[in-house]
Amino acid sequence: MINKEHLWFLTLFSLILVLSVYYITMPNDLLLSNQVFNQKDKKDEVVLDVAESDVLVSLRLNLEEEREATKKELQSILTNTEATTQEKNDAYEKLSYLNNIYGMEEKLEKKIKSCCNVDSFIEIDNNEINVVGKSDKDSISLANDIMRAIQEEYQEKVAITVSFK
Repeated sequence: MINKEHLWFLTLFSLILVLSVYYITMPNDLLLSNQVFNQKDKKDEVVLDVAESDVLVSLRLNLEEEREATKKELQSILTNTEATTQEKNDAYEKLSYLNNIYGMEEKLEKKIKSCCNVDSFIEIDNNEINVVGKSDKDSISLANDIMRAIQEEYQEKVAITVSFK
């Protein structure tokens, strides 16, 4: 008869065995995750090519980290019992502003992707909009198209800068 200790041992051992087999049989593509390694001139050097979209992802992550820190700070003001009503109202307004900006940035990125066929990163800071597009070449006409597409979303003039990576 099997006692509880043996049953637990067999259960954990079988779980470890299944996970080990899964890890070993997992395709290498999942482990490399968009990183391409090339050998040059039959040397032992390994060169890592970073895809252009990684630059956009990096920019997006940095911005999200900054905004998350700001959101945590504002939420702590909202939950603070010693904060005045005015401080709480200001914190709430700033949180609403951050959420609206995030939504607008996503909307503009989708619009640029659909009308100009360019992957982009957009950062809105008050009335300034910074656009980083993924393109092989810097094109003045493409930058103008992007600026027009963004300006269509606003009634007032906004400062728009476009750069390509």
